[in-house]
Amino acid sequence: MARSTSTTQGRPRDPDVDRRVADAAIDLFGAAGWAGFTVEAVAKRAGVGKASIYLRWPTKEALLLEALRQRFSGVTAVEPANVREELVQLALQLFRRYVGDTGQAAFRIALEASRIPGVAEHWAGIRNSQVVAARAIVRRGIQRGELPPDTPVTLLLDTLSGAVMNHVQTTPPVAPEEREAAAETYSRKLVDFILANATAG
Repeated sequence: MARSTSTTQGRPRDPDVDRRVADAAIDLFGAAGWAGFTVEAVAKRAGVGKASIYLRWPTKEALLLEALRQRFSGVTAVEPANVREELVQLALQLFRRYVGDTGQAAFRIALEASRIPGVAEHWAGIRNSQVVAARAIVRRGIQRGELPPDTPVTLLLDTLSGAVMNHVQTTPPVAPEEREAAAETYSRKLVDFILANATAG
């Protein structure tokens, strides 16, 4: 008999339980990956009964997917300015994904999404949002004469996102209150490097 995906009739969902379970799921996935991700372990971290989780989500795949939907969204369109500022905005969005409480889970999902049913599609949508945003930035940059007409979007985005991920992984973490300033400083240096190569010659 399939488990219900909703709470018992007449009993309202407790938003605090939902939040604790989602936070615990993200923390556990970041620490242990899909191989170590179990409903029992999530329940223990969240301080709730396993039955409470199964009343909300019938499988561990559904649980992880909902937690990711709550904590990870796609790249949003950047505010039109000039190509340098737009690329810095994009880099900062990527930074915010890979640092802080959700950072480890973001790295895990980038590696493991393809083998988790449902999650692969969600992560593909997030990745596609990066491509859409980068294409729009390059298109505007070409129209304004800031970039050559043959600027390769894929190579530019690979360089930007790969550098951000590598920097987060290899640089000692900074205090939360210094995180945004450090990310912006690096993002500006990175974008200047990318643009210098994109416009060379």
